[in-house]
Amino acid sequence: MITIQGKGVSAGVAIGPLYFYRRARNTLRRYEVEDREAEWNRFKDAQAKAVEQLGELAEKARIEAGDEAAMLFETHQMMCEDMDYEEAIEGFIKESGLNAEAAVTDAGLIQAEAFAAMDDDYFKARAADVKDISGRIVGILSGVVQGGIDSPVPVILASDDLAPSETVQLDKSKILGFVTSGGSGSSHTAILARTMGIPAIIGVGEQLKEEYEGRTVIADGGTGSVIVNPDEATTAKLMAKRAELLKRQELLKQLKGQPNVTKDGQSIRIYCNIGNPEDVIPVLENDGGGIGLFRSEFLYLNCDDFPTEEYQFEAYKKVLSDMGGKEVVIRTMDIGADKMIGYFNLPKEENPALGNRALRICLNRPEVFHTQLRALFRASAYGRLSIMFPMVTSVWEVQEAKKACEQVKRELTEEGIPFSDEVDLGIMIETPAAAVISDRLAKEVDFFSIGTNDLTQYTLACDRQNNDLGRFFNAHHPAVLRLIKLVAENAHKNGIWCGICGELGADLELTETFLSMGLDELSVSPRSVLPLRQKVRETEVAACRERLMGELMSDQISL
Repeated sequence: MITIQGKGVSAGVAIGPLYFYRRARNTLRRYEVEDREAEWNRFKDAQAKAVEQLGELAEKARIEAGDEAAMLFETHQMMCEDMDYEEAIEGFIKESGLNAEAAVTDAGLIQAEAFAAMDDDYFKARAADVKDISGRIVGILSGVVQGGIDSPVPVILASDDLAPSETVQLDKSKILGFVTSGGSGSSHTAILARTMGIPAIIGVGEQLKEEYEGRTVIADGGTGSVIVNPDEATTAKLMAKRAELLKRQELLKQLKGQPNVTKDGQSIRIYCNIGNPEDVIPVLENDGGGIGLFRSEFLYLNCDDFPTEEYQFEAYKKVLSDMGGKEVVIRTMDIGADKMIGYFNLPKEENPALGNRALRICLNRPEVFHTQLRALFRASAYGRLSIMFPMVTSVWEVQEAKKACEQVKRELTEEGIPFSDEVDLGIMIETPAAAVISDRLAKEVDFFSIGTNDLTQYTLACDRQNNDLGRFFNAHHPAVLRLIKLVAENAHKNGIWCGICGELGADLELTETFLSMGLDELSVSPRSVLPLRQKVRETEVAACRERLMGELMSDQISL
């Protein structure tokens, strides 16, 4: 039995085989083959597998986002079997003796360059499609697994850490829990685990060895322990803990339908954070009052080229319709920093967290922003939509974003396309600059939502993705809490509501503090709704407000 210690960032206990995430090779193997006919047959098998995969993705996309989204994958299916494309590959293999991986790559580049040189925008866009299908076929030939998991049974997934573009591709039905050598409590792996309601442990470092693959492990997200080859006594103990946690979850279900009201009558809204339309299911299962943060950038991460207006419209429409009139706050794309996407062609930056990201990209690339806003306002006809702009530092940025919204509304009116006139516009407060001038920003918008992950990062000058900083990244720091209090006060002085959509909203140690500050809403992962509701209902705000606010302002608050 081997015990590995890390940091638990999503509670729960899971048992299963350990499996290491499979990434594509960075280098292409190129060599001459002896049996050219056998190599051609190897390509044909990979081609058939790619067509099958794309068909499955098309059906998944049709269910999640409609026919327009499915058409992308159906187009890729046809391009996989395009005669010119196939003949080029055949020539490289049978005439030049190239291995299939190199033949597919070279044929794909030639065809992509031909498309890119065309005058027609539609055909130019096909260049990216050819590169994508070539990459898929090369991946199959190289043994790379689409979605990173090739296992007949669910696994505990091990990795150094996962990028947002990787988490969005995962086959989530195969994941029992996460164990990463790096990462942080606010990494996308941790956020995904909390959304899924499964255990996650980060920061195990070099203790995580590939030789452990396939062995039975127990991951305890509460203590941060990973037990490799557990003995009978340890297994029995942790399975009993797991049963107790599941029993507690069942008891919490009795809180469904109950109001989020403290003992002395103070109400607060408890909403949920999601990353794609599928996440609405756990929101409803856990009785979320609405969606306080839909991370729309995951739609971009899930595409090989800029998602069309129709693709986005179908996704937003589905979420709004499925939520049945409950409020849905959709954040405009927060691309950049730790969420880089190749087709955006963003220049390499020394410090991307302080560079061209989020609303800055939207204002610098108005054509991309315009497409998203059209999709959002069109979808507003199907539910209660609010739009939120991230990474704000100045009043003029908000004013420019509002002008873009007005332009879209004028266009839709002229085109006779229906949309709601009651779409609220808000901003994320996630920079110290926005917090300090929140009195001025409040005059421009309908609501604030505080992104505590980035607010902590920028206030403390601590990279949220750097687990080595450990105790220096302290979201309970008085500076962070004072800024939250300032923002809430300025919001209320100007007659708008203020919530939290960062991970701190689910921190039960701070629930009393947030209630004492008068926050109107907390948006958390779906599995956090009922525990948070229980905490709210057990709290008497009047009894703790004076003490907590006094501690906060005198630096005596527990760190």
